[in-house]
Amino acid sequence: MTDAVPIIELLGITKAFGSTPVLDGVDLSLFPGEVHALLGENGAGKSTLVKIMSGVHAPDKGMIRVAGRETEFRGPAQAQQAGIAVIYQEPTLFPDLSIAENIYMGRQPRRTAGMIDYPAMFKGVTGIMNQLGVALRPQDPVLGLSIADQQIVEIAKALTFAAKVLIMDEPTAALSSAEVARLFAVVKRLRAQGVALLFISHRLEEVFSISQRVTILRDGQLIASGPVTVFTTEDVIRKMVGRALINLFPKEAGEIGRPILSVRRLGRAGVFRDISFDVNAGEIVALAGLVGAGRTEVARAIFGIDPLDEGEVKINGTVSTNFAPATAMAAGIAFVPEDRQQQGLVMELSAKRNATLTLLNRLHRFGLMEPKKEKVLAQEWTERLQFRGHLEEPVRVLSGGNQQKVVLAKWLATQPKLLIVDEPTRGIDVGAKAEVHRTLSHLANRGMGILMISSEMPEVLGMADRVLVMHEGKLTGEFTRAEADEEKIMAAAAGHQTQ
Repeated sequence: MTDAVPIIELLGITKAFGSTPVLDGVDLSLFPGEVHALLGENGAGKSTLVKIMSGVHAPDKGMIRVAGRETEFRGPAQAQQAGIAVIYQEPTLFPDLSIAENIYMGRQPRRTAGMIDYPAMFKGVTGIMNQLGVALRPQDPVLGLSIADQQIVEIAKALTFAAKVLIMDEPTAALSSAEVARLFAVVKRLRAQGVALLFISHRLEEVFSISQRVTILRDGQLIASGPVTVFTTEDVIRKMVGRALINLFPKEAGEIGRPILSVRRLGRAGVFRDISFDVNAGEIVALAGLVGAGRTEVARAIFGIDPLDEGEVKINGTVSTNFAPATAMAAGIAFVPEDRQQQGLVMELSAKRNATLTLLNRLHRFGLMEPKKEKVLAQEWTERLQFRGHLEEPVRVLSGGNQQKVVLAKWLATQPKLLIVDEPTRGIDVGAKAEVHRTLSHLANRGMGILMISSEMPEVLGMADRVLVMHEGKLTGEFTRAEADEEKIMAAAAGHQTQ
């Protein structure tokens, strides 16, 4: 690779927003046929570097070269014309349009009369989906697709461009292991075609399996860069966080109490059936399974977001008869959703306001908000979760990890008896993961019941006192912490009944 000319080079890139420095003299070179991993904690400057590379932001200082020639991007369209495509961490799709319309937005094939050639568009999308090995139909609406399927649509959209550089920002965060393997097969084919790929992920095992080079940022500065073979996992973590990370899964042994949540024979037609389990005080119960198994749907029904067709839910021994989020909150249930941007946050509001939305009844006096009290309440949990950002900033400008911390802070501020948390560390860096895990363990140790939905096997095995596994809307396995291992969980997730 050393003799090859980089497809794109960033030299001495410096960027600040107001008085806040974000990048300070960062270099990055992407070569053809190479996967280059960009690593760093949330707030390290990765997203800003990507936005500069894709024409969203202009650097304050520094130079961009494309194929050896100095280039200035005056907007995303120019970067796209230069062959740079980005798959962002959060899907940016039009929910009311079809998959095909989203993929070809602004570039629809036309008939001679100027009408959109839908058969040609559907054929093109079908070809891409076959390449990706997925069964999404081009005419189906995006509304209702899972995060995993939305991510696939974003990947397909990027592949319709003759991209020389493909930037993948957390593309696997919501994918199952099978979907990750399928994506990596596509990555290898793109490498063979000479595409340069920038891969951003907090899953270090993926970085080491797919990447040839690594660049590590910390606090906006370049800390290290080189072949992936010269790094170990411990090296990468130490350089990312500036210290040795002693324990990623700081699970404390605590006393398990009486059931806080008891569900019996829950069912919703076509989604899940015959779901029965308990979550006890002081216990972390993991709900595992592949994407589409029905885990999120069960959690949403317990919290009252989606309707139940049958079954019984008890909170602290009392049967819930009025299924609605307000009723669940009044009973002491909190729910951190999987999709933080669409379901967990009001993107235009500040981090402070988002973190206190569940506490509005405590923040006003004579009908007027009390800003000082709001700030104090917002700071309490955001500081515990090591939030890195300004509370006055709108959450839309925060990194994905800091957005997740705001969602967690919002619900933990209610001091719930039962916390339902769907993918608690999706898109969070390794240092912040340890803090979230420590928080969950500490809460359970103080008597809170926690129902944790997670697609990350190390998280399930490292944090759960008990593991429940779902497959196609049905519980297929239950394991104690001592019994659980990856082989048993994956077998149950594939539908092999163990109960």
